[in-house]
Amino acid sequence: MVSAVRAPEIWWNAVAGVLDPEVPVLSVVDLGIVRDVREDGDTVVVDVTPTYSGCPAMRVIERDIVQALQAAGAGAVRVNTVFTPAWTTDWISEDARERLRAYGIAPPSGRAPVAAELVPLLHRTPAVACPQCRSERTEQRSEFGSTACKAIWYCTDCRQPFEYLKAI
Repeated sequence: MVSAVRAPEIWWNAVAGVLDPEVPVLSVVDLGIVRDVREDGDTVVVDVTPTYSGCPAMRVIERDIVQALQAAGAGAVRVNTVFTPAWTTDWISEDARERLRAYGIAPPSGRAPVAAELVPLLHRTPAVACPQCRSERTEQRSEFGSTACKAIWYCTDCRQPFEYLKAI
């Protein structure tokens, strides 16, 4: 049961403690997938937008959100998946981008492409700086990394492979 003395910040803070299972240095709030947290009667409702429509981590994220809110005192919790507007890497906070870099994942370069730029043969990823040495003398080695939202890149200066979180 939702307590009348709970402020909306309590629910937001609980959700902000939920880590992305694929990139555990970011919370789901840092990642920008949490669109809203609110009370609806006796239920705490959370709207989330997946990074990809088939993101396998979403079920884990939903479970973790429910557990975090219940631990904070919420009784009933409902997690809604919201597809509009579509998630974009532009929603990742600047602080989160720095934590990605420190973790060894290059954050998205530039802004996400707009619809007119989504023709795959015409869209080019801008230079991706190596998260280890910051060199921009890097090259893509594989379109996909450990997850569909990441690509494998290689730094020709420090000779280290790294993942790049694609701009979407």
